[in-house]
Amino acid sequence: MSKRSKSKISTDGADQAFASNPFEALNAGGLPSGPTSEQMRPKATEKKPKSKGRVEVRREKAGRGGKTVTTLREFPSCIPLKELEAMTFKFKKTCACGGTLKGRAIELQGDVCDRVMGELEKLGYKPVRAGG
Repeated sequence: MSKRSKSKISTDGADQAFASNPFEALNAGGLPSGPTSEQMRPKATEKKPKSKGRVEVRREKAGRGGKTVTTLREFPSCIPLKELEAMTFKFKKTCACGGTLKGRAIELQGDVCDRVMGELEKLGYKPVRAGG
């Protein structure tokens, strides 16, 4: 095998092969002026707010003496218990029902899945209907 020479090609303009501008022969006469910097900025579009997380909304009846209960589970672990307690209180008021917070799951008395899902969306969560 032959050794390659390690000579570098100069691009500072000394060598005319690399210093020429390929567009210098073009005529710019009659072309419209380009957009201004303000026109180049992207338009401020209304962005969808980022979801706070996925929450499972489930209607349960088994093991509760025939009573229907709506449970909200799988809240993100970054949400403190104080906020979950406040949300429980708010859901009880808006749905006009009783309820409690057990661990990190909210239990509301009655079948109030639709109302709760609307409230969760307003709060920025992504409610998912789980179970049957």
